[in-house]
Amino acid sequence: MATAHVNGIDIHYQDTGGSGPSVILSHGFLMDRSMFDPQVDALRATHRVITWDERGFGGTRATGEFSYWDSARDALGLLDHLGIDKAVVGGMSQGGFLSLRVALTAPERVRGLILIDTQAGTEDHDKVEGYGQLHEAWVAYGSTAVQDVIGGIILGAGEWGSWFEKWANIETQQFTYAFNCLMGRDDITARLGEITAPALIIHGDADAAIPVSKAEVLRDQLAGRTELVVIPGGTHAANLTHPTETNAAILRFLGGLGS
Repeated sequence: MATAHVNGIDIHYQDTGGSGPSVILSHGFLMDRSMFDPQVDALRATHRVITWDERGFGGTRATGEFSYWDSARDALGLLDHLGIDKAVVGGMSQGGFLSLRVALTAPERVRGLILIDTQAGTEDHDKVEGYGQLHEAWVAYGSTAVQDVIGGIILGAGEWGSWFEKWANIETQQFTYAFNCLMGRDDITARLGEITAPALIIHGDADAAIPVSKAEVLRDQLAGRTELVVIPGGTHAANLTHPTETNAAILRFLGGLGS
């Protein structure tokens, strides 16, 4: 693990190195860079893969309130730190939120987009109150009070003890900063037509947080060449629960971009 001082914060990241084309992957809410371990293993032989902890999670601390535009600048600043001019930019859920904003902020630096279980809009109104209640319960009683519910939303059925342990170590203020960013994000759907980079959209059809219809909006409104891959049984973290299908789609997409 390495650290880069970017935009006034210390970003913890992992860089496989190598001379292949660069790919930077950004994790989802409550996750960290390790959620992309299956993708790093699949890509490292042919690509330079950078994964990083976003503000509030893993080893990267938020110093105050922030937005996904700030996170996009963090990703670009990390690329600057690593001397990378252009990369394939990808992410899952909130990692996709910030990746879209990278493409809007610095389109000349984006070779392509990998958008996993994400969307361009805000939270559906019928989910806002429930998510707020989960946040309140976490703050009042700790992550153990809501870990099963949240685990079901993000990861689906299964044993997720290693993630539950990580959640238990998240400081309440860090969680709240990240939650406020998530719930307060702006809607960039109307700007999707400005994004011309080719895009791979991967979405689980069992995603309990973001329906496939939101992925179809990305497919239909992004201005560049797009492909939507729907993963049967895929959860909100389809790259983690269905890595074989996800990796096959990513490798095919990257192969089509050339060197």
